[in-house]
Amino acid sequence: MKMARERKKLDGRPVSKPEGQIRQSQLVTTFGPGAMVDLVDRSVIIGGLEHWSYGKAGYVSLDDARLKKALQSKLSQLDEALVLAKEGYFRMPPEGDGRDPSPGVGVRALEFPRWFVCRGCRRLAHAQEAFENKNGRYRHDCGKNRWSSAVPVRFVVACKRGHISDFPWISFAHLDREEGRCDRPELYLIERSLGDIATIFVECRSCDRRVPMSRATVLPYSCSGDRPWLGGRAMNEPCDQKSEMLVRTASHAYFAQVVSALRLPDPLPDPLRLRLRDKEIWKAVHKVTAAPQIEMLMEMLDHVKSAIHEFPVEKVVAAIEAERRSSDEVADRPLRSAEYERLTSAPIEQPGVVPDAGAHFAAYRVPPGRLDLPAGVKGLVVVPALREIRVQMSFSRFDSVSPNFQGEFDPGTSGIKPAVLTLPSGNEKWLPAAEIRGEGIFIELDLAAVQEWETSDPVKARAEQLEKAHEAEGQGEFPGVRFYLLHSLAHLLLTAVSLECGYAASSIRERIYCGRSEENGPDMAAIMLTTGTTGSEGTLGGLVEEGRRLRHHLREAWELGRLCSNDPVCAAHDPNSESSDRRTEGAACHGCLYIAECSCERFNRFLDRALVVPTIGNDPALAFFRESP
Repeated sequence: MKMARERKKLDGRPVSKPEGQIRQSQLVTTFGPGAMVDLVDRSVIIGGLEHWSYGKAGYVSLDDARLKKALQSKLSQLDEALVLAKEGYFRMPPEGDGRDPSPGVGVRALEFPRWFVCRGCRRLAHAQEAFENKNGRYRHDCGKNRWSSAVPVRFVVACKRGHISDFPWISFAHLDREEGRCDRPELYLIERSLGDIATIFVECRSCDRRVPMSRATVLPYSCSGDRPWLGGRAMNEPCDQKSEMLVRTASHAYFAQVVSALRLPDPLPDPLRLRLRDKEIWKAVHKVTAAPQIEMLMEMLDHVKSAIHEFPVEKVVAAIEAERRSSDEVADRPLRSAEYERLTSAPIEQPGVVPDAGAHFAAYRVPPGRLDLPAGVKGLVVVPALREIRVQMSFSRFDSVSPNFQGEFDPGTSGIKPAVLTLPSGNEKWLPAAEIRGEGIFIELDLAAVQEWETSDPVKARAEQLEKAHEAEGQGEFPGVRFYLLHSLAHLLLTAVSLECGYAASSIRERIYCGRSEENGPDMAAIMLTTGTTGSEGTLGGLVEEGRRLRHHLREAWELGRLCSNDPVCAAHDPNSESSDRRTEGAACHGCLYIAECSCERFNRFLDRALVVPTIGNDPALAFFRESP
C-alpha cells in the first residue's frame, strides 16, 4: 500500500509521490483496516475493505475451504450479515507500484485524527478551521507574518470494541465550567519537555480555562460508535462502552485477530475409494448400506463386479459409507486437530526422498534409529515444505482477544466484540489474507509422561496457583498447566535453535498443539516451530537440519531455562502477589522466556519455566525435564 502526497513528473506523466510503504503481509496483521499509521506530517487510518482497489490485474485468491469453514461461524457472531462469498473469499492485499502509483490500485488511507496542533504557538484546532493546507501539509499563521507547520495530536478516544474518534477537546477543556463550553473556544495544547502526561495542559484562552491531560485517564463520555475506517458518519453504530483516551502510537492501539491454517492437501484415498468414484460405478452403488446389496449388484452388473471383486464385501460397504460422508469431512474438523493428526501420521522419512518442487505440504517422521530422543519426547517430524494461510477476521483495541486451543477466536466467549473490517451489509464478502512459505519441525511429547506429570501433587498445586492468579486477571479461560509446559518449552527451544539454524529468532514462530478440544478428538501434546515469509527466504532448510539434532537443542534449552539473569527474583515470582504485574506468568520474564511478539501466539503470556526445568527456589518435581536431556 502506498500513500500519495505530492505531484511530480515521471516519464513525462504526472504521478503522486508515495509518502510511505506498507508490505502486503503487514496489511493482514499490524496495519490492517482500522489501524493508524504515522506519515511525515499527518496520521491516517487504513480504510476498510470497501477502500481496497485491485485495478485491472484483479486480486490473487488464497481460498482454503477448511479455514473458511472454521471462520464463517465466528464471523456470524460479529454480525449475521457477514457471509463469505463462494469463491475469492480470501484475497491478498493489492500490490501497488512505487514507480508508477495510481489511486485506482491500492488501499485508501483516510486522514485521522482531524485535530492538529501548531508546532510554533501550540494552537489546537480542527484541521479545516484554523490551518491552511499548502502542498499537502498543514500550516498555521502564528501572527506577525510567522508561519509554523501543524501536526496531528497524539491523543484520540476509542473503546475496546474498536470504535475510534477525535478526542473531545472542546468539552474536555471546559470540564470545570458550570456554563459548559464557551461561545468561541480558542484552544492551545501546552506541553513541557518532560513528556509526563501530568505536565500537558489544554487551555481555552477565550474563557481562561486550563485542564491537565492527566484527568483524561477517566473520561465521562460514552463511546460514539464511530468507525472512520468504513467511511462517514452513516457507518457508525450504537455502542455501550465508555470512551477511553488512546495514544495513537501506543502498542495497545490495535490488536488484529488473525487465524492461520496449514495448507493440507487432501489425503490420497485408498485404491478402492478411487474406483468407487468412477461415475458409472458410484451411480450403481451409492445407495448400498449392507453386504447382501453389494453382492446382488455384483451378480447383476459386470462393470461393478470387475471394479470391486478383489476386495472383501465388508470393506466395500465401509468404503461406500466413507465416501458418502466425505463431502465436507476435512473442513468440518477443527484446525489444529486436523493438522495434528496429519503430522503424527506422517510417513517414515526415506533416504533421498525430497518433496516435489512447489509442494504445499510435506512432512516425514524421522525413524527412531536415526534420532536420539530423551525421555518424555515421543518423536520428531520434519516438515521441509509448508504453506500457511493467515487471515484477519477482525480487530480490537486496548485488550487482545486470546484464541482457543485450535487457534480460533470465539467472540461469543471472549467478553469483547471485536470490530469488523468491512461493512456487513456491503458487497465485500471476503477477508484479507497472506500465504506464508516455510519449513518446520514438529516435536511430539510422550502423552503418557505428560499425563503422569500433570497429575502429580506439586504440579497440581502449581496449577491452582496459576489459575487463581488468572481469575484475578479476568481475561478468558485458564488454558491449563499443560499449555504452560508446551508454551514455555517452545520459547526455550526456539531460542536455542535460533542460535545455530541460520534464522533470526524473530523469524521463527511457534505453533502449539495442546489438549483435546473436540469430542473423540486427539489428545494433543506437541509443539511445532516454523519459519516463514511471503517469499522463499523461509525455506532454506536450516531449521529442518537443526531439528535432527533435537537432543542437543533440548539440552541447550534446558541450560537456558535453569538460570535467569533476574534470578532469584524471576524464579520466585508469585503471580498472586498484590504487587505482581504479570498475573498470567510464573517464573518468566524478559531475561529468560520472553521472545519477539511476532514469534509468539499468546503475546508472551502463560509462561512458566519452572514447569519445564528445575529452577532456583522451586520444587524440582515441578519440572517435566528434571534432568538434562
